[in-house]
Amino acid sequence: MLNNSAKNFVDQIENNLYLSIKEKTDNITFKLEKVLMAFSNSHLNVQHFASSTGYGHGDIGRDTIDKIFADVLEAERAAVRVQFVSGTHAISSSLFGVLRPGDNFLSVTGRPYESLEEVIGLRGNGQGSLMEFGVSYDEISLKNDGNVDFLALEKALNIPRNLIFIQRSCGYTWRPSLSLEEIKEICYLCHKVQPNCICFVDNCYGEFVENQEPTAVGADLIAGSLIKNLGGTIVPTGGYIAGKAGLVEKACCRLTAPGIGSEGGITFNLNRTILQGLFLAPQMVAEALIGAEIISTAFNDLGFQVLPTPGSSRSDLIQVVRIGDPKILQMICRSFQEKSPIGSFLDPIPAPMPGYVNNLVMAGGTFVDGSTSEFSADAPMKPPFDLFIQGGSHRSHVKIALIHALSNLFQAGFIKLPQNS
Repeated sequence: MLNNSAKNFVDQIENNLYLSIKEKTDNITFKLEKVLMAFSNSHLNVQHFASSTGYGHGDIGRDTIDKIFADVLEAERAAVRVQFVSGTHAISSSLFGVLRPGDNFLSVTGRPYESLEEVIGLRGNGQGSLMEFGVSYDEISLKNDGNVDFLALEKALNIPRNLIFIQRSCGYTWRPSLSLEEIKEICYLCHKVQPNCICFVDNCYGEFVENQEPTAVGADLIAGSLIKNLGGTIVPTGGYIAGKAGLVEKACCRLTAPGIGSEGGITFNLNRTILQGLFLAPQMVAEALIGAEIISTAFNDLGFQVLPTPGSSRSDLIQVVRIGDPKILQMICRSFQEKSPIGSFLDPIPAPMPGYVNNLVMAGGTFVDGSTSEFSADAPMKPPFDLFIQGGSHRSHVKIALIHALSNLFQAGFIKLPQNS
């Protein structure tokens, strides 16, 4: 049952965030103009919506999409492919594409996202990981405050490195996401010491959050998913890579085959959807950022630790709430699921997920399965039971789900709502 105090509490938060909401809404214009300019420069028209069949050689629609994404991302080249099954797949293809036996790559943001551990070879064996192909791996732990340790990075660059791995988002860790300023600083230092070293950025969750992308501030190669920010909540699958032309082509050779590279692969009549998703993305990302700020403020006011804290600058869509109690965490996920457009009758329970060590609980009744640009929440079931909330095609949906969750928590005696709410 809806609690009026919970509704008044959330409504008041939204009213108090007027200036923050206005700023995020105003920023849409700049980002949308970049998209429109890219459409115009490519002479985009309805003929580009058509998809070829077979090998996809000379597919003008696919090639036009690549050009548009490259322009929007301020990269030499991009490859947008529905054959990428996830952001992890796009990242994996990039790493296998540009690294060779005997090469070394260094993660400067600590241990990468869990689903990459088996790609690298940190878990599992016999599956053809990078380590099994003779690529060595090192990592630099983040500082206690969650920021990059630049002194350690400078020292690590005394050893020849072929690739520097930078994870923009927090993943399943309690740390700030990296701003473009920090990414720029990392790339500058690495290129200054080792000019031929590739600076690679896992850009998942970060697209359109700031006014530029890592490829505009020194990154040589980036990768991400189309069922996150750039898909605008409507693209059903796929991923992208962007950056220097030669590196993009090497990554595509890993996706398809050497000698084929970016020249193969049809788009299964999804050209219009991909382009429309990109057109919608600036608006969708802004709404998700507004929803995240409302959630951050609400849980912070109720005494929970949150990251980012209210009013902080953001560089990705993820809002983390330290719940501290598995019962409360699962109640929140259940409440969010009940207000999802798809599968509202389902009860999220912890379960294994391919690529992850711990069982995950996931609330995500989304139109695109696994889409995190739509409103969703998930958590690895381990102390301190941090809940990772992301997406939201419009803030109204986020508010409805949040009010429902707070109502249930209040009725269960887990929280006290402010008396003046």
